[in-house]
Amino acid sequence: MRWQQLKLHEHQSRQLLSDSGIPVPAALLAADPAAAARAAAELGGPVVIKAQVLSGGRGKAGGVKLASDPDGAAAAAAEILGLEIGGNLVENVMVAEAVDIAAEYYLAALPDRESGQLMVMASAAGGIEIETVAAQDPEAIRTVDCGVDSGLAPHQARRLAFQLDIPLPLLGDFIRIATATVDCLVSNDASLVEINPLVQSGDRLLAIDAKITIDDSALFRQPQLREMRNPEEETATEAEARNSGISYVKLDGTIGCMVNGAGLAMALLDVIVSEGGEPANFLDVGGGADAGQVAKAMNLILADPEVEVVLVNIFGGITRCDDVAHGIVQALDGLSRRVPLEIRLVGTNQAEGLKILREAGLNAHRDMLSAVRAAVALAG
Repeated sequence: MRWQQLKLHEHQSRQLLSDSGIPVPAALLAADPAAAARAAAELGGPVVIKAQVLSGGRGKAGGVKLASDPDGAAAAAAEILGLEIGGNLVENVMVAEAVDIAAEYYLAALPDRESGQLMVMASAAGGIEIETVAAQDPEAIRTVDCGVDSGLAPHQARRLAFQLDIPLPLLGDFIRIATATVDCLVSNDASLVEINPLVQSGDRLLAIDAKITIDDSALFRQPQLREMRNPEEETATEAEARNSGISYVKLDGTIGCMVNGAGLAMALLDVIVSEGGEPANFLDVGGGADAGQVAKAMNLILADPEVEVVLVNIFGGITRCDDVAHGIVQALDGLSRRVPLEIRLVGTNQAEGLKILREAGLNAHRDMLSAVRAAVALAG
């Protein structure tokens, strides 16, 4: 299942790196060729023009070009703007100072869920996807664990530098960049801070491309990052769900799922798959969902044309089962599209909830397995 996270454009990621003290080449954002020309003139010298989309493979798709002067920058921007890369329309380009590259390295920090700590990954094989390096030469990837509070110790960064054959005059710079990469991860509640490549250019190290993702669950304490959310990173349904306080992730199946509680949702998905079905979504209305929230969730599920049946699994603790039942009936009254509905309802005011559903002619179950099996059978 796709983890919910805020994805940043390259220029946004570079800003966070710079804020953490990691050197990046000067760059400006441009939305049209004239602005690209002005940016190139301000930066002076050769520049690189890069599409700003939340997709990989920009270079192969024609989204990265070099220009030696402002006229060339305008021409390159004209070719890139309007391209569709990975299903995303290019609406902005970044005009960045071009640098000579003597060596390329890979450097990243991320949580390590197995150890419960943070992990730093580094490789002398920078400039290509780390998955390719892992497949072709896994020994080329070096890793080290560190604590959230302690960060990466200088001696750990120094050992990485030796393993990557960082030139001795740049040893101090690498140590500062590696430790700052971890600090950037922690201070921004990021799920990934990736620099690829980190380049040696003359007598300095520079981060010339970056990818940072932020854990959505941490955005309540990162309001400055919440403002960076890019519309193209989520579907209209996902955006509507987020604005309504509902956790929703689109999946590839045909059984729409409405559940209160992430643990219950995960359990339901497991049971659906074990019974031969395919979930169409992960949707959690939350522990205290009222009738309006339930109605909103039902509309979000049915907005997906792939949904052939809706399966509701509610454990009424804080949530009252009769409120949920009222919400479901209320939602059905206003829907233009109807699909079969199977409902498992148990907990607070269970009897009242089941009575409301059955009087409305709906299929209500007391246990999850029977509801799942009925939904899987209806989904074919």
